[in-house]
Amino acid sequence: MKIFIKNMVCNRCIMAVEQLFKSEGLEINDINLGMVDTIEQLTNEQLNSIDAKLSDIGFELIDDKKSQIIDKIKTTVIELVHHTDGQLKTNLSDYLAEKLNYDYHYLSNIYSEVEGTTIEKFYIAQRIEKVKELLVYDELTLSEIAFKLHYSSVAHLSSQFKKVTGLTPSYFKNIRTEKRKPLDKV
Repeated sequence: MKIFIKNMVCNRCIMAVEQLFKSEGLEINDINLGMVDTIEQLTNEQLNSIDAKLSDIGFELIDDKKSQIIDKIKTTVIELVHHTDGQLKTNLSDYLAEKLNYDYHYLSNIYSEVEGTTIEKFYIAQRIEKVKELLVYDELTLSEIAFKLHYSSVAHLSSQFKKVTGLTPSYFKNIRTEKRKPLDKV
């Protein structure tokens, strides 16, 4: 039985959810960002119990189709930006349409309707959070970060960073008072 979970965006989230399911005596067939596939069908009572316990640790079950699609979009973008090298062989719209098996216009319309913003803005926000992370680590130059995250130039990265944060990357790196946001809050 596939169960979709909101705010499950990192490997520690997977570990926390996996531990919760094990503590309930439920066997997991597969677990990924935003989704748990249990071996057995869960009863409504089990689902309610899981939902309450997930809520205690900052997660929630997703039960309607639109929410599941939006969660899949977010999870796919987060995986792309934070858990792979982020290099798209095609544009973002084609990538999402292929990965999620939906027409991009459908995905875009649902996302905008429910979230009040665009998928592209979410993607940019995730990339900027990754830039912040790399700036705070202080191991790469701005040129290396631009190359690593596949920006066309340092100027493009700097322009986008300033547009989103109101700060230049260099200024951000120097002050570091702007705390990074958890991925589920971006």
